[in-house]
Amino acid sequence: MALHRFHLGEPTLAMARRQLLAIAQELHTRGWVANHDGNVTLRLPGEHLLATPTAMSKRALTENDLIVLDARDRVLQGGRRPFSEIKLHRAIYAVRPDVRAVVHTHAPNATALAVAGVAIEPKMLAEAVVSLGAEIPLLPYRFPQSAEQIAQLQEAARIHDALTLGNHGVLAWGDDLEQAYLRAELLEHLAAIQLRAMQIGRVTTLPAPDLVRLLDARKKAGLGPEARSKG
Repeated sequence: MALHRFHLGEPTLAMARRQLLAIAQELHTRGWVANHDGNVTLRLPGEHLLATPTAMSKRALTENDLIVLDARDRVLQGGRRPFSEIKLHRAIYAVRPDVRAVVHTHAPNATALAVAGVAIEPKMLAEAVVSLGAEIPLLPYRFPQSAEQIAQLQEAARIHDALTLGNHGVLAWGDDLEQAYLRAELLEHLAAIQLRAMQIGRVTTLPAPDLVRLLDARKKAGLGPEARSKG
């Protein structure tokens, strides 16, 4: 395929650009990214990706700044360069064929916990268990985009839908851009609650029998690895 000849279909690609731009700008509005931090991708047919570019504030992005990458991460559309963390997005897509979008942020509360070596605890709220399961992994620090980091990310991504990276930030993924964004939002919300609970005293979790019922509800909602294995 020639590098200048990718066509998803103008109405569909235009809509995808609008949606991805809205999500990227929201990351800046919410204070989850600063400077050139964070990135968003959407999987297109043929393992192409629509992506935010490197070296641009999410505040200043326009639809024309978004880029389309081929399966080898060469730029097919757009005049800007891909971000270096594209390998993390590709690692998730490689082990999760159901995933269509990935969001990466440095949201302050979730990232603060990751820097402190503390995992976000979903078992403190019933809704969080249904949405994200009984565990949100905190992956230990590895050199960015190293083989070690990719391997541990892929192992976690097979089971989970969001996580935090030690000394780094948040990764969340989903069926579409909205779901990936909402999962990133939930991680930051949970992290804020957890930090306040830690300041007051301690974090208490739900009773074990209730967790079993909540995880069953998660499965019935079509969420989690057990539900995917039946799909």
